[in-house]
Amino acid sequence: MISVSVVCVGRLKEGYLREAEAEYSKRLSRFCRFSVKEVAEQRSDAKSAAEIDAVKRAEGERLIAALGGGYTVVLDGRGRQATSEELAAALENAAQKTSHIDFVVGGSYGLSDAVRERADIVVSFGRITFPHQLIRIVAEEQIYRAFTINNNIAYHK
Repeated sequence: MISVSVVCVGRLKEGYLREAEAEYSKRLSRFCRFSVKEVAEQRSDAKSAAEIDAVKRAEGERLIAALGGGYTVVLDGRGRQATSEELAAALENAAQKTSHIDFVVGGSYGLSDAVRERADIVVSFGRITFPHQLIRIVAEEQIYRAFTINNNIAYHK
């Protein structure tokens, strides 16, 4: 069974997001060993570009250290927009080559270049801006959707 992790910055603060994550974790357990790896958010009131870059670098180092060494999907607004079917196909192809897939979600300032360079694929869920805690849940839903597509289970319409 493949192992899938969401590697992300910070903790979920709102109860409704924790409930959503618990639900997707339960659903995903039928298809994979699913986990969430949270790295510490860099506390900062950064205002300058240099300060923001320093935050992204520090968080990026933590994210890279938490990766499982398999296939890495980085979620970034500058990435390639993919349909759910294309994401499902990418996961299916990755699962043929590795036993572990990581999905990486950055913090409120985004991701460092080093994290994007570490990616096997950089994916965008659209051109609008999402809070990083919400995109984590969206990622979990899309991972679940990909597994249902790949297993011909009636969920994706």
